[in-house]
Amino acid sequence: MNNEIDEEELFERETIICARKQEPLRIDKFLMNRIEGATRNKIQQAIEAGRVTVNDQPIKSNYKIRPEDKIIIYQTTLPDSNEIVPEHIPFTIVYEDEWLIVINKEPGMVVHPGSGNPGGTLVNAVAYYLQQQNPGIDEALLQRFGLVHRIDKNTSGLLVLAKTPEAMTHLAKQFFDHTVFRRYVALVWGDIQEEEGTIIAHVGRHQRFRKMFAAYPEGDHGKDAITHFKVLERFYYVTLVECRLETGRTHQIRVHMKHIGHPLFNDETYGGDKIVKGTLFTKYKQFVENCFALCPRQALHARELGFVHPATGEKMNFKSELPVDMKSVVEKWRGYAKSISQKNTLH
Repeated sequence: MNNEIDEEELFERETIICARKQEPLRIDKFLMNRIEGATRNKIQQAIEAGRVTVNDQPIKSNYKIRPEDKIIIYQTTLPDSNEIVPEHIPFTIVYEDEWLIVINKEPGMVVHPGSGNPGGTLVNAVAYYLQQQNPGIDEALLQRFGLVHRIDKNTSGLLVLAKTPEAMTHLAKQFFDHTVFRRYVALVWGDIQEEEGTIIAHVGRHQRFRKMFAAYPEGDHGKDAITHFKVLERFYYVTLVECRLETGRTHQIRVHMKHIGHPLFNDETYGGDKIVKGTLFTKYKQFVENCFALCPRQALHARELGFVHPATGEKMNFKSELPVDMKSVVEKWRGYAKSISQKNTLH
């Protein structure tokens, strides 16, 4: 199980168009014949959860397919229930109801189990929390809460998890259709020229270094990716920006900002963990190293998350304050920029 997946890959979408001369047949039977390794029980569960649609409408297991029906099946690619072990790990809940839970993730926490991270993840923590909430909870039911998107281990901020299969399907479709509102705050190297802009470049796995991703502006590799950015504050050698995601690719903001020459501050993977802009003075080098020590990760925070509630249809919007490490670094750079402008005024 690879940890580096983007939200569109949390759900694979398969489309089947029925033949013109298709005989009427129950959809569960039809899909059993079409999907390798599928059992009738699994197909019925997927239909009940709304993960199968016909002509963009949810249906029941006894629906009889017709000629030229368009069937879409959403299949989760996340770990099976038997891979998730409940673990007592504290985490911060921003909002919760019977359908979903919104969490403010700490930096350094992996979101879900995968190769190299079999436990100690946010998903293990939530499984334990749900078990404590309802000690009589059925083990299979406990595993049905679902992850519909993820943020990197060293990125902090907001994340939504579904507590029912129906909510999971509804939210996954919103991510798939790019209708979820997401704003991030990032501290990046360099003084960005424009006040705002849009970065359009495919993002895909790096062709030499498999743990990295890269931007492919010609679109000959990877998947389409769009990031809108706006400058919030300038500190001479670094800039505080707001990034709004239109698509949700792995490492998208980190890759896109590097692509335009502004890697994220202290982003070890994409070259932001060394001095990219600034002076050669020892004092400046010491200042930057102090900043790295204050925020020992890429300076990226998922600040705002907005989506339509899967049960009520209400528009939900959540905001999260900058965590202490990023706030401290921003304050330090703000002080540095102020001292430079004062010196410039005196001269």
